[in-house]
Amino acid sequence: MPHDLFPSDDDSPADDAEQQLLDVLRLNLVPGIGPRTFQLLLERFGSPSAILNASMAQLQEVPNVGPKLAMSMVTHGTVSAAREELALTRAAGVSLLIRDQEGYPPALGRIPDPPTLMYCLGTLLPADQLAIGIVGSRHCTAYGRQQANRLAQGLARAGVTIVSGLARGIDAEAHKGALEAGGRTVAVCATGLSTVYPPEHIELANSIGEHGCLLTEAPMQQQPKSGLFPQRNRIISGISMGVILIEAGRNSGALHTARHAMEQNREVFAVPGRIDSEASFGCLDLIRDGATLIRGVDDVLSALGPLVQPVQRTPTESVHSPVELQLSDQQRMILNLITNEPCPVDEVMRGAGIEPSRVLSTLTILEMKRLVRRLPGGFVQRY
Repeated sequence: MPHDLFPSDDDSPADDAEQQLLDVLRLNLVPGIGPRTFQLLLERFGSPSAILNASMAQLQEVPNVGPKLAMSMVTHGTVSAAREELALTRAAGVSLLIRDQEGYPPALGRIPDPPTLMYCLGTLLPADQLAIGIVGSRHCTAYGRQQANRLAQGLARAGVTIVSGLARGIDAEAHKGALEAGGRTVAVCATGLSTVYPPEHIELANSIGEHGCLLTEAPMQQQPKSGLFPQRNRIISGISMGVILIEAGRNSGALHTARHAMEQNREVFAVPGRIDSEASFGCLDLIRDGATLIRGVDDVLSALGPLVQPVQRTPTESVHSPVELQLSDQQRMILNLITNEPCPVDEVMRGAGIEPSRVLSTLTILEMKRLVRRLPGGFVQRY
């Protein structure tokens, strides 16, 4: 069970909430305290404040915490460093999302090692839970760029948020495709949000911030480091329903994202390429080993199973399964009149406000798509 970082207390003053945030920031700034160690510390001491007040001897009773890390918590996890970091986030308009708290991506909280703290520039919406990751080679061919852009556009038009890593090549095309379709996109960065990497993507990053958000677990001024890129890949897959790989060679870092997706029980999709092209060898290997071969948007949405919990896409529309995104406006409207509890078909007809024959024919289509079921006595319910 994930530990609640901040036990709810409606009567606690605002400065208490800020103090709790500073405590989390202090721990997050300590080198060596990753998500797993943080969770162990939390289980042992109960709250960030109690961790910071523990003695070095007490800290070293926790697995993974030796003398060096315990000392680092004293020297690096300072109040002044946390206040400086908080000031940087506020100056840049960056939000802080804390695990187990409102606003933190629910799917990310269910992975084995979720980040304790996420920095968000832009807006992360509940509808962004309907997300697909698109990743691949930085050194891609024209075919790879075309497919990344095409798939991103099609998924974005269906109402899916596109997640990628802001890297050159496939990542950039995925973000651009979503933006060109007027959709939403999320960039998961390996650097702090004071730095855009690669630097030529500053304009793209600005557009993503206006039509989605940039996310990272790195402190604001973190510069690029090679080890951070594989680590951030677990977040790309963690906030996505599934991950699409396009033109990943056998040494591509995108394969790390596919492995994370498998470990997190996410769907893994691959776009086939030429069998004699080294740029596609990684994707072809994945298809051979069981990844789903896809040719278009329908292949992706049809392969995704029901959501862990429904996503409220609009005030009047909740999505229980991604395949619902393929429906027409009329089909979607009628589906959203039906709940998980049996309801009379006559009631659905009244709520639809269209000819009864059209309602009945639409119910037949929804039944064939296994989205609703007819029950005896003239009742209907969602699967």
